[in-house]
Amino acid sequence: MTKTLLAALGGVVAALGSALCCAGPLVAVTIGVSGAGLATTFEPLRPYFLGGTLVFLGLAHYGVYHEDQRACEPGRVCAEPRVRRRMKQILWAATVVAVVFGTFPYWSVWVLA
Repeated sequence: MTKTLLAALGGVVAALGSALCCAGPLVAVTIGVSGAGLATTFEPLRPYFLGGTLVFLGLAHYGVYHEDQRACEPGRVCAEPRVRRRMKQILWAATVVAVVFGTFPYWSVWVLA
């Protein structure tokens, strides 16, 4: 796995963690699991998860777009435009997922009302 992919995955995992405090109890109640209030224990950690999300996604974007500016040796994976395009697509998809989960408490009021 490349550093960029690890950074993008780290950003998504951190965003999922930040949404645990709000989405976790809702999902647990929806599927009928008791003890959903347990997930609210993650609420104090939410700012740290969001910070981690920003850091990891920032590193991933820096890695993907900074690598474009450097000359890539022929024969390496980064030299193929198709692979570069796929890396950017996956990174942007991870960014969208992270934003959706990271902002869940703010827009959930309109969806769940």
